[in-house]
Amino acid sequence: MTNKNTQNTVRAMNNIVSLPWPHPCLSPNSTKDRRGKTGIRRRYIQSCWALTLGACINRDLTHLDITFHPPDKRRRDLDNMLASIKYGLDGVAKALGVDDYEWSMSIRRGDPDPAKNGYVIIRFMDAPLVLVEHRGAVT
Repeated sequence: MTNKNTQNTVRAMNNIVSLPWPHPCLSPNSTKDRRGKTGIRRRYIQSCWALTLGACINRDLTHLDITFHPPDKRRRDLDNMLASIKYGLDGVAKALGVDDYEWSMSIRRGDPDPAKNGYVIIRFMDAPLVLVEHRGAVT
């Protein structure tokens, strides 16, 4: 028999949340009127908020490793995919009770997954150390 506290601890240590693929209207390239997007934005924020609460993420982790698994094989720009999940990231930050200003991010494309209608995996981790080699004097 598994202890319920042990299950929660294991889930908390994963620090991963899977978000749904954003609605096409949330793309910066969408031509839909901004007023018509309000309900879509609210629903996406709410669903990302709820999924984050269920994932038990450590709020002290400040680096997000974001992998996009699109719903099809169409070519998409990474910057547009990141902009499309802006409201989702706001929902994640709201669920964690943190300011997303503190976050650093790395983004990448994953394999398309039409069976699941696309999704976005966010792994929370410590901010990576950046080593910069330097030669000469710094002034």
